[in-house]
Amino acid sequence: MAGFTAERDMGTEGAGSADTAVLEAIDEGLIPGPRLRISGNAISILGGHEDAIHYNPAQHVLGNADYANNTEQLIETIREQHKEGSTFVKIYETGSDSEAKGGLSAVPCERDAAECAWNHLGPQPGDPEFWAFHTPWQYTVDELKAAVAEAARLGTNVGVHDQGEPGALFAAEAGVASIDHASQLSEATMQLMKEKHIPAVPTFTIFEYFADHAASPAAAAREHAMLDYKIHEFKRQVAAGIPFAVGSDVGPFPHGTQAREFELMVKYGMTPLAVLQSDYLNGAKILMWQDEVGQLKPGFYADLVAVPGNPLEDITAVERVNFVMKGGVVVKR
Repeated sequence: MAGFTAERDMGTEGAGSADTAVLEAIDEGLIPGPRLRISGNAISILGGHEDAIHYNPAQHVLGNADYANNTEQLIETIREQHKEGSTFVKIYETGSDSEAKGGLSAVPCERDAAECAWNHLGPQPGDPEFWAFHTPWQYTVDELKAAVAEAARLGTNVGVHDQGEPGALFAAEAGVASIDHASQLSEATMQLMKEKHIPAVPTFTIFEYFADHAASPAAAAREHAMLDYKIHEFKRQVAAGIPFAVGSDVGPFPHGTQAREFELMVKYGMTPLAVLQSDYLNGAKILMWQDEVGQLKPGFYADLVAVPGNPLEDITAVERVNFVMKGGVVVKR
């Protein structure tokens, strides 16, 4: 109903293969919905991003990901998820992230060093308003290459949750289909992304939501510092000419409102035309439907939306969809 006729579900976060049932219900016409690419649970290392850590181990609290600690386990997990209906692979390559304010003894490394772990989120060290950002990597280049190869054997691809370096460089070297969040990218990583046409998916909307709905003033300060840093880095990425795709990380904030991502990408540095092309063209490639969706051409699905106004003049028009056609069938008028 919001105008998205094809989407990628980046992990069920603990619901296992439940998205397989949703995909099949949509495809069989039992419920309305977009064409979906699904990953089941995302994949993470034990004790890593989306694991249920610091709980009583006797309770066996379930985490929000499937766990794989090496190449053999990665391939086994990918095959298990494929058996359960996944149509692409989602891997957490960085996390869990941390931000700290003031008084850090860590010396920030060079901007483009592959081993870079810390980076400024504000003024320089020693300033009371100094913030630093840390996003540890989870899988090596060789492990990610094995995952990409296994996904290719199954006819699909790998998208990674990746906030920054050096995990982003590892992901680009491995040839993933997308780098989601991409809050911190080195010059070397951006060059590889251009050469291999690997889009970044900024997901500004979720960062904005967390900043505006933080549980405490201290948490709000951290989230706003992260958003400010992300905006600064996004401007570097736009200037570098890397490809982008549109994704919002919708879910923590309400479904149906994710078109705000278009508005934020324009607000922070892209033209409306560039954002629309990133969505329709690069998004279709990530979904592996580039010959079926994203363009008005013979042989493509008749997926159409109408909005009041011209998005090239006012990108917020895409947030006011009043007509949706999917596959030639009108689902909203």
